[in-house]
Amino acid sequence: MHRRTFIQASAAALMLTPRAASARDLPDGENGNGAATGLVWRPMISTPADIPALNGHTDTVPDIVGRLGSRIDLAIFTEGNHFPALLSSEIIDPFRSWARSHSDYSTLSLDNIVIVTLPQPMIVNMLREHGISFGNLTLDVSRTSGFYPDIVMAGAAPLKVLHQASIVDAEARLFARNQGLALTVAAGNPLGINHIDDLARADVRIVLASESEPGARNQYISALNGLLGAPQAQAALARETVTFPGRLGIQHRDVPYAVATRAADVGIIVHHLAQYYATAYPKICGMVQVPEANKFSSTIAMGSTVNPLRAPAAKAFAEFFLCVAREVYPRYGFAMMSSAEYGATIELG
Repeated sequence: MHRRTFIQASAAALMLTPRAASARDLPDGENGNGAATGLVWRPMISTPADIPALNGHTDTVPDIVGRLGSRIDLAIFTEGNHFPALLSSEIIDPFRSWARSHSDYSTLSLDNIVIVTLPQPMIVNMLREHGISFGNLTLDVSRTSGFYPDIVMAGAAPLKVLHQASIVDAEARLFARNQGLALTVAAGNPLGINHIDDLARADVRIVLASESEPGARNQYISALNGLLGAPQAQAALARETVTFPGRLGIQHRDVPYAVATRAADVGIIVHHLAQYYATAYPKICGMVQVPEANKFSSTIAMGSTVNPLRAPAAKAFAEFFLCVAREVYPRYGFAMMSSAEYGATIELG
């Protein structure tokens, strides 16, 4: 069995720090004529000003937040589609303040919180195979290296796989439910896409999660079948943009990038991400809501790894997070969960 899982990264949707972006002097992937040429990812955290930064479109590590090589105070590995909420100003920094104010946790060092926000299959594989590679860089994912999660956030199915591999404990807690799919379109909606039925038009090319993300992809296809009917859904999928330069196999990067570069006309993605793109990159992306898609929603749960390396910090975060996530996540496009569902325990064994 191979010991490494590889991501084929190329000149694509990766992050630029504010310093690099200002050097380009062009916002959000605009060229000098105002047309979108690509998606220049905005950082979710500030970059230290006193160290070198490689923040171009090549050889940049996406979706790993924090500092590797020094002591990690808490590590969270999570499916990436809720990153706008998890990495918002309402979770990580408030958690640090909350911990300082609680006698049980006030002595914890929480400076270096490492968060991995990759697709669920990548999270599962990097934990089972003990590594992940980005171009020439390979990261060891193990207890020995310290780059190893204390908490894993994912859907029930991936968590069950990790429990079977003795990586996560037998129980997880639900904390978020999405609103099903929505549509991401180019800014200004040049093709006049106003409803899910417009996907049946012969001039509309769609993009959605690739086959490397079967859980998300199958959910979208199931929703399209339910919303459009199987014949129209299959006709729309026949016009799917499957490959394009720079595709990573990370839907929350691939879908808006395809729309930004006009490799596709409509991106099919969960509601909260379509909302995020339209808000964060209004010169590139717009959103078309599909209210009836909430019938095809899915949930995210949080589980602890077996014997976490930083158990006190993991316990503190779980306690804080479950106190605030029910109110925070709807502000980022998630559904409001009922009191009965929120925090419910799911058995993984």
